Amino acid sequence: MALVRMLVLSLLHVSLVGSQPAKASQQPSSTPHPAGEQSPLGTDNLSFPWSRLRLPRYIIPLHYRLLVHPNLTSLSFTGSVQIQIEVKNNTNWVVLHSKGLQISKATILNQNLGLLSEQVLPVLHNPSHEQIGIFSPWVLSSGQKYFLYIEFGAELAEGFYGFYRSTYRTSAGEIRTLASTHFEPTSARTAFPCFDEPNFKANFSIRIRRSPEYISLSNMPIFKTVEVNTGLLEDRFATSVKMSTYLVAFIVCDFKSVTATTSSGVQVSIYATPEKWNQTHYALKAAVKMLDFYDEYFNIHYPLPKQDLIAIPDFQSGAMENWGLTTYRETSLLFDPLTSSVSDKLWVTMVIGHELAHQWFGNLVTMEWWNDIWLNEGFARYMEYISVEATYPEMKVEEYLLHTCFAAIGHDSLNSSRPISSPADNPTQIKQMFDTVSYDKGACILHMLRHFLTDDVFQRGIVRYLRKYSYRNACNQDLWDSLANTCTEEDFSSGKHCYSSSQASKNAYLFAGEHLDLTAIMNTWTLQKGVPLVTVTRKGSYLLLKQNRFLRTVLPSDPLWSTVQQGFLWNIPLTYKTDTSSTTHRHLMTTHTDSVHIGADVSWVKVNSDMTGYYVVHYEDGGWDEMAKLLRENHTALSYKDRTQLIHNAFQLVTAGYLPLNKAFDLIGYLQLETHTVPLLEGLGYLETFYGMIEKRNELDLVHNLGMYILRFFRAVIDQQTWSDEGSVSERRLRSDVLSLACHLDDPPSRKRARQIFEDWLQSKGTLNPPTDVAEIVYSVGAQDDHGWDSLFHAYNTSLSSAQKQKILFALTSSRDTNKLNRLLELGLEGKVIRSQDLSSVILMVARQPQGHHLAWNFVKKNWSTMVQKFQLGSSDIRNILIGTTGQFSYPEELADIKLFFESIKEQASQLRATQLALENVQKNIRWMQRNLETLRNWLNEKNDVKNS
Repeated sequence: MALVRMLVLSLLHVSLVGSQPAKASQQPSSTPHPAGEQSPLGTDNLSFPWSRLRLPRYIIPLHYRLLVHPNLTSLSFTGSVQIQIEVKNNTNWVVLHSKGLQISKATILNQNLGLLSEQVLPVLHNPSHEQIGIFSPWVLSSGQKYFLYIEFGAELAEGFYGFYRSTYRTSAGEIRTLASTHFEPTSARTAFPCFDEPNFKANFSIRIRRSPEYISLSNMPIFKTVEVNTGLLEDRFATSVKMSTYLVAFIVCDFKSVTATTSSGVQVSIYATPEKWNQTHYALKAAVKMLDFYDEYFNIHYPLPKQDLIAIPDFQSGAMENWGLTTYRETSLLFDPLTSSVSDKLWVTMVIGHELAHQWFGNLVTMEWWNDIWLNEGFARYMEYISVEATYPEMKVEEYLLHTCFAAIGHDSLNSSRPISSPADNPTQIKQMFDTVSYDKGACILHMLRHFLTDDVFQRGIVRYLRKYSYRNACNQDLWDSLANTCTEEDFSSGKHCYSSSQASKNAYLFAGEHLDLTAIMNTWTLQKGVPLVTVTRKGSYLLLKQNRFLRTVLPSDPLWSTVQQGFLWNIPLTYKTDTSSTTHRHLMTTHTDSVHIGADVSWVKVNSDMTGYYVVHYEDGGWDEMAKLLRENHTALSYKDRTQLIHNAFQLVTAGYLPLNKAFDLIGYLQLETHTVPLLEGLGYLETFYGMIEKRNELDLVHNLGMYILRFFRAVIDQQTWSDEGSVSERRLRSDVLSLACHLDDPPSRKRARQIFEDWLQSKGTLNPPTDVAEIVYSVGAQDDHGWDSLFHAYNTSLSSAQKQKILFALTSSRDTNKLNRLLELGLEGKVIRSQDLSSVILMVARQPQGHHLAWNFVKKNWSTMVQKFQLGSSDIRNILIGTTGQFSYPEELADIKLFFESIKEQASQLRATQLALENVQKNIRWMQRNLETLRNWLNEKNDVKNS
């Protein structure tokens, strides 16, 4: 998730002694003295010995013995680390990572723990690379093991990375402090000196000192607690399995827990602040279920004796997969039956599924380097769906996977997207890898691959992958080889989980009767950016196919078109259905143009069955009219996933200039017949998006007409909803979204009912909670007057439910009073009443308001430096703030203002992909308005004329 300068090395000359000549380029600039001969000490004549961002490979860490003593009064910590290292080439230098630590002592000991030198060793710092170099006067010999011992200290960090402080307030008003860690991707080095790269795996033996009123937690269980002196205890944790530094975790707090055991004997505990203990029970049940599921699915037992899940009051991301001690934002772990909605429950379940999947994908097998972080995050995102579908089928989680892929396509259809595997060297570049491409596109190409290979083959392949690379690192190729069941002759002869590559070619999986080269196929999805557009044309008994790169910002008529299409070609696992057969037909498209025989009797063809493929489909020559006719006359001939995908693709093609807007509107005309939640919400979502953009323009008549049309069109659906928590998960989700939009569009009966429930809540002094599915809507309607807003603000300050606070905060930002919106932004920046972790959400919620979108953008410009300091430059918060605040701008003047601001922060803007994404997004909006605004106006006028006639 990090500008670096190369140091000029002036003093020491490169010379190698020992083995591995191939690694000569990685040897530090130091001429080692012959074994046993001592070098003169002192730093005056020493230059930093290493010029690269990545650490040298001539020293490998094997085992860390780490002692940490945080002081929660002075908000600082001290510590020591003894690292057992193995030397691969003779050297006098040890180079490792350290950032912001005061190093008070460094020594090197031999295998017998004898000091190599009585003198304190020189420590050189290279802050731009976050590295230190320790000089040994005695040569460290190739093939030998040594112990590096370092004492250090630092302040507990502000913010959300490294070893940082967090606080919470009790119901009595007392502020309590805790200390927690978040190291991914490159922050372990801020808590202790270490080899902070994912492929330097080692064992960790951790000791934490604390006062008796606190507890301490780490990756492993405590095996012993000793009293160091009066009022100071030391918890000693069992030695960990071999793992990467970013997975190390330790916490000192006064939390309470609930505990249960999985069927294989793993102890699972959920920790939270004492007054939120009663909100931990659902997470415990879900975590036990999930661990049992993964044990069976992966056919590899979870390797640690315990798994703790802890809700941290100040937490930037959703959660973190530290091995054996997963950390969560409170909204991602705690479930309050009185105030948490069904959507909250689904979110908690999926986040737990994600983090526990990481215990295998990411922890047991780790990507070789951050360029392939998708091997961690794409898998964990996809396993959310597989695990929740298996353990909580009533949640219908498969309905949400479509939206994950739609989000990926939205990002990937901009020219400023990136390949799944992309170079990432410094910490800012690495942080930016944690994005929609790694998570959502990663999950969607795995979904495509699973359907391509079949469930059974996919599952067996990933089990092979996990077994072969356990406690090791892997790259893309290793995954493809495992899925294709191939490996080296050496692996085959040693009885590993595969057979020989020569045998593999004879047994290659067949797809539509064709032999596969899985690596060649998947490289087209991971090594090039973008998403393909498959254009389909009927010609007699054939279906003619053409593939291009799908872009929403460059039209075929643009001069740039041929340039941005150059060199893009995918191997696409096409699927299609026709009216003459229930079979899903398959075809692997590997060329720019292709054709398949479908027969003369076919009346309709739907390509990309159930949207298992990661591509957009355009039906040329009247094909969309046929689809609209099919939906009007017999929509259940297609699955709900196919219907949803048609709606999505049609509106995306409008934006990209392939389809007139009125054709997409014709397609969703059938929705008055639709009974399934997912396609209904997809169509409603586009209308809501258009309304949201247009209400931020000076188009009062158009806004009114569109709002009236939406209410009229969906009247029956709105009237069917009850203001309750009854029904299936799908029905409850539909209720929340439909009633929310109805109130936003000022639908009188909906607002009246919401107001009545809000008054009941006020009169009960907050004891009579609104139904959880409609609570956010009720609060939002209530927040429109001063008394209601002030009452909600008071409830926000006193509530012990993070789910309720989230709903109230949304409601507070729905006020049309700009003074109130400004106040919320300032409180978020201050970080006391509204925590800093919620600032980006507050900014985005204010930005969605017609009264707030320029307010939020001006706030971002004014406070940019403070926000970068709070969140770090490459973080998801900064990305979301930049893209989210500008996301509904649609005037050229707004685009010019964004460009002017990015120019004023040029050095930072040049490091961020988000700046290009934000600009391209606004350019897309401007073009959409230029091409479609009049069409929309005329279409609505026609609909109103029909209604009035």
